[in-house]
Amino acid sequence: MGFHRRPAEPGLDRSTRVTVLSAAAATAAAALAAVPAGAAPQDKPSDTRATVDRLYEQAEQATEAYNKADERADKLRAQVERARDSIARGQERINQMRGALGALAGAQYREGGIDPTLQLMLSSDPEGYLDKATALDRVSTRQAGQLTDLRQAQRGLAQQRTEAGRKLAELEKSRTVVARHKRLVENKLAQARRLLNSLPSEEREAYGRSSRSGAGRAELPELGGAPSSSRAAAAIAAARSAIGRPYVWGANGPSGFDCSGLMQWSYAQAGVGLPRTSQAQRYAGRQVPLAQAQPGDLVTYRDDASHIGMYMGNGQVVHAPYPGAPVRYDPVGMMPVSSVTRV
Repeated sequence: MGFHRRPAEPGLDRSTRVTVLSAAAATAAAALAAVPAGAAPQDKPSDTRATVDRLYEQAEQATEAYNKADERADKLRAQVERARDSIARGQERINQMRGALGALAGAQYREGGIDPTLQLMLSSDPEGYLDKATALDRVSTRQAGQLTDLRQAQRGLAQQRTEAGRKLAELEKSRTVVARHKRLVENKLAQARRLLNSLPSEEREAYGRSSRSGAGRAELPELGGAPSSSRAAAAIAAARSAIGRPYVWGANGPSGFDCSGLMQWSYAQAGVGLPRTSQAQRYAGRQVPLAQAQPGDLVTYRDDASHIGMYMGNGQVVHAPYPGAPVRYDPVGMMPVSSVTRV
């Protein structure tokens, strides 16, 4: 369903908390348990469609939690790679320092292996010996300084290794959360498919043509206007080019999208980096009233901002609705609007 597999990292421990994401998974699991797995014989088609809508809503909530966990895993993976590179460079530096110290120690031993007073007494050139002794003293001072540097470098490398181990453990924990959300979403979507398949064919077709069940849909003015900026215009062009491409949960293009993935990809084509989740995207710019919406603005839905689309003017948004429904236009008031963001 568009889940991106990640290669396993060797040598991971499991010590780091990902409390917020785990709590989100637990909440989604509780919501899932409360939803019936199939339509009862006495259910009306409208009731079944409403239940499918609820399942899709819950799937969207879990999808955005999945996206958040997956984004964090990507960041942690990059941090781990940087830590590995730094550790490798640090180890190479320590090896070089050890080699230099070894050479100094050998020279010191060769030049000062017997008692300095006896060497002075036996020397046929006392002045030359004193010059050499001064040089040896400078070598000893340099050696002591390099030994201090080596010890500091070793301590720093040990700290880096400890931090890398913590990041690896955190990465593994984050992957566990990603996998949990993947199972939640797949379970909800499977239930939705079973319910849809229980409907007569004409009801299934009607559901496919509609955007949502209609609950909470508001009658809103058809706002027109021009894009607020050239980057908004470029994002609009990208979103339009994606119309007809499939909804794929956890995907951000170019062949398939979930709702926030479509927004991220569209603005990326305009050279603008958006966060991965709809909850974060709502704060990716300046919020404006719905009555002042302009093409290119991001429209988030529901109080938890679990769905998002792009306003295109004339009372329409482009969005990735749900599995089985491709990227398309729908009325801006298809669901309760929570915010409008100008990027």
